[in-house]
Amino acid sequence: MEGFLVMRKFLLVGIVFAALLHFMLHIFVQKKTISTLSTDPVKEYKSCYNEKFHILLNMSEIEPFLCEDYRKQSAILGGNKLDLPYGTRKGERYFDMALKKLPKCDLPEEIRNISCKKCVVVGNGGVLRNSTLGKKIDSYDVIIRMNDGPVLGFEDDVGQKTTFRLCYPESIFADSLHYDPNTTVVLMMFKPHDVKWLSELLLHRSVSTYGFWRKPAMKLIYQPHQLRVLNPFIIKQVSQNMLNFPTNFPKTEKPKHPTTGIIAITLALHICNEVHIAGFKYNLTSLNSSLHYYGNETMSVMAQNEYHNVSAEQMFLRDLIEHKTVTNLT
Repeated sequence: MEGFLVMRKFLLVGIVFAALLHFMLHIFVQKKTISTLSTDPVKEYKSCYNEKFHILLNMSEIEPFLCEDYRKQSAILGGNKLDLPYGTRKGERYFDMALKKLPKCDLPEEIRNISCKKCVVVGNGGVLRNSTLGKKIDSYDVIIRMNDGPVLGFEDDVGQKTTFRLCYPESIFADSLHYDPNTTVVLMMFKPHDVKWLSELLLHRSVSTYGFWRKPAMKLIYQPHQLRVLNPFIIKQVSQNMLNFPTNFPKTEKPKHPTTGIIAITLALHICNEVHIAGFKYNLTSLNSSLHYYGNETMSVMAQNEYHNVSAEQMFLRDLIEHKTVTNLT
């Protein structure tokens, strides 16, 4: 009887030891498995999500570019009730013709597939001269440039890659010397003549130069699949929500419109998860300083411009930088 009790105790101890060993092995295997698992998509999304951008834009996501069925979204956002440049009214006929000729209206696939997009918006400011930021700029996932700011001959300071280039008929490159097959051109439409110009070029018709402040490009050096049309709602967002420009200007005052640079930054806030900027410093106290990193124009040209409020834009940019919404490389 006494031997039976001893055996029973040994058996009980053995069962407890086996259970403990099984538990420890289970914990070890579980930890090993977790360490080899790929990143949780939900956690990855949260790390990419930028709450500051969402609060600043103050709205759900919108399509940054117009598609052939633009009228549907325009009606939802109220753009069908507003004239260009903040809506589509007075340009519908030409929008219909032009957008049918553009085979794509979304982000390029290689950009869409990047989960956390780190972007840099490169301004044309003279502060970029001798900056040697070229390699740094080329290291970003998305590089946004504007108007006819060249890269040829300025690679050391501004880099050579371009993902998106924002421009309008008077500022788009027309010389094939500047053609880049990897660039997507984003066209901003400020007036019905701009949309008419695009439709005429895409339909290979004679281009009218009437209604432009400077002769527009008379040919396209880009392929149709490289072209996008910016959603006018983004320009409206910049003008009225960010810069707080009035809806109507007095007849004695020129209406103010955002510069391409501020529009480009806002586009970046829509499509990127992290935004850096370079070349946005304007020194209005020194009218003889260089306006651009290229050419000979001085700051006096910008000071005389009645269509932009550079002071308001500089204050807005200062707030973005101070609140660390964007990072300034210059």
